[in-house]
Amino acid sequence: MIKKLISKLFTPRAARPILSVRRHAPQRVPQSKHGIDRRLVSRHAIKVCDVLHEHGYQAYIVGGAVRDLIVGAQPKDFDVATDATPEQVQALFRRARIIGRRFRLVHVVFGQEIIETSTFRASSSDEQTTDEHGRILRDNVFGTLEEDAARRDFTLNALYYDPATEIVIDYHNGVADLKKKVISIIGDPAKRYREDPVRMLRGIRFAAKLGFTIAPATLAPIRDMAHLIENVPASRLFDEMLKMLTCGHAMDCLRRLRAEGLHKGLLPLLDVVLDQPDGERFVELALERTDMRVRSGKSVSPSFLFAALLWQQVNQRWQQYRAAGELPIPALGMAVDSVLDDQTEKLAIQRRFVSDMREIWFMQPRFERRQSKAAWRMLEQPRFRAACDFLQLRAAAGEVDAQLAQWWMDLADANDAKRAAMLDELARQPRASGEGSGRKRRRRSGRSRAGGGTEGGATPVAG
Repeated sequence: MIKKLISKLFTPRAARPILSVRRHAPQRVPQSKHGIDRRLVSRHAIKVCDVLHEHGYQAYIVGGAVRDLIVGAQPKDFDVATDATPEQVQALFRRARIIGRRFRLVHVVFGQEIIETSTFRASSSDEQTTDEHGRILRDNVFGTLEEDAARRDFTLNALYYDPATEIVIDYHNGVADLKKKVISIIGDPAKRYREDPVRMLRGIRFAAKLGFTIAPATLAPIRDMAHLIENVPASRLFDEMLKMLTCGHAMDCLRRLRAEGLHKGLLPLLDVVLDQPDGERFVELALERTDMRVRSGKSVSPSFLFAALLWQQVNQRWQQYRAAGELPIPALGMAVDSVLDDQTEKLAIQRRFVSDMREIWFMQPRFERRQSKAAWRMLEQPRFRAACDFLQLRAAAGEVDAQLAQWWMDLADANDAKRAAMLDELARQPRASGEGSGRKRRRRSGRSRAGGGTEGGATPVAG
């Protein structure tokens, strides 16, 4: 058994056919042609390459960072590709750990920055483990630089930058495609999509993010192969959906997904939302604000994003349950559970995000009761600010009174003294119709309040 495994791992390169793409000598593109400013390259990524070079290994900055630097965008992170094995890479750096099951790689840690370092991958072979649809499940066979380039998904991601010489090695005309603003897959599109259906989603995301067109041959099979998305693990779908929503062009991504029939495996209810005028307006507002934050370099909360995308369905079902005679808070709990049950069948939203989403949603009806004691309790909630921002979004969409939303935002922005003054002034004012009205509720036990429950016998905020 061990001998068989060793023989597979060390099969001569010539015995493993390279992907069915045209083989030719790589282009060596000089700095004057690709235009990368070395000063914009992560010094930690350069250090990883330098250390590997010093020990006799090949090493290049690869993938999205090279692509973004050529088009003038700021890379989110920097990856390195090398002919050193994960164990050899790990031995050279004090803070390095091997991760991954489908393909092992090394995270080299420098403070807050992680340089993901992968070993050149071999071309497609019988040594890969695939499912019945051709999707690669496990693949830890190492290869050459040429094989690694052939295994990349799109030509614009198969670019290798040597920081020492400032030369870009390009096997598949990726630099030319970047200049032409075209997304082209490497190899046979149908075969590559079967290997990894997420490539279809990535192609859409790159086109939206960069403002590129997708080459006809690359685009043609997508609609017929969209059903393969159903075979992708929910965790991977969630990760890819999050990248789409935070790429700075989220709404364009979602529209392109719908156009190619790829949306159904991601957010099944989103198609219904976008077919409703009010729903589309709400989603557009949420994603426009998200895009603005991304483009200005600010962080984005996944909890807030998914709470916004699913709110129209929650709100619609909430009103239906209320019309059927349920009390407001129990009705909201039923609506939330119903929508989340629908979504978790296809999209593995992480538990911590679901908990935050529930808090944001359950605080919305509480904003309508402006009472001094209740407001102080609201301010103590860990997701108060996110819920307040969500209320602002609802006001912009015309769902709630804009003055009410602004009052809560002013309260959120104020210091303790200003907050006390605002709430004292509120206590002296006649109670508005609907604010704090209704029968007196039995005081909840201290244990229940500490556990994060909502007022009036509500379903707990965190599920």
